[in-house]
Amino acid sequence: MNQPEGQMDDSPILSISGLTARVAGEPIDILKGVDLAVRPGETHAIMGPNGSGKSTLAKVLAGHPGYEVTGGSVAFRGQDLLEMEPDERAQTGVFMAFQYPVEIPGVSIANFLRTALQARLADGEELDLFDFQELLVERMELLDMDPAFAERHVNEGFSGGEKKRNEILQMAVLKPTLAVMDETDSGLDIDALKIVAHGVNTLKKEMPGMSVLLITHYQRILDHIAPDAVHVMVGGAIVQSGGPEVALELEAQGYEEYRAVTAG
Repeated sequence: MNQPEGQMDDSPILSISGLTARVAGEPIDILKGVDLAVRPGETHAIMGPNGSGKSTLAKVLAGHPGYEVTGGSVAFRGQDLLEMEPDERAQTGVFMAFQYPVEIPGVSIANFLRTALQARLADGEELDLFDFQELLVERMELLDMDPAFAERHVNEGFSGGEKKRNEILQMAVLKPTLAVMDETDSGLDIDALKIVAHGVNTLKKEMPGMSVLLITHYQRILDHIAPDAVHVMVGGAIVQSGGPEVALELEAQGYEEYRAVTAG
């Protein structure tokens, strides 16, 4: 059935069922049966203590070679995500914002983004340089960024806030269907946090169908990026899901209640 014009399909864009995974070569699973469904345009936050499996989930979704899936399934836009190579996942619309973005000395942000866009085009099709420059300038204006930022080498000598701002610029240029943000707020002061949140919120308004999976320890980023759902991950599984009030309860009470349940 065709959707009415202007109305988004309400079926999950990301559907995770019974997902188990471990560090490659290790004997024990870190993820122990993760179930999650994210619909178009939704923002979901995953919260949990250190070692709960949050970052492992993000890396498995991105196709990190250091992790091995041992069970379950992940469907993205109706396709088997686990059968795709990392570059295929990126090309089909999955974007990963890393907790610790790597430096790429000698490669400017502009060249990096142009190469990423070129990789999305059909074989033999060339990205027009002038079209790309126009797009890049427009994206930087959208995020209130100095155009000179694009000439810097990727993350080389960047502060924590500049690295995260670079991640948001990449999102703005690549326009993913799903953005997985792994502890984007880690190490940010309040000013840098507001810059990142402004970027995400601006893109969400421009691309209402973009979904966000936001992994965090703390409530504070959720004061600036409003989630549709909050999930608590402890011991490699999601043990509770609810609305924004769940994050407020965690901020007040911590994770001890959940640790006790999983230990029992």
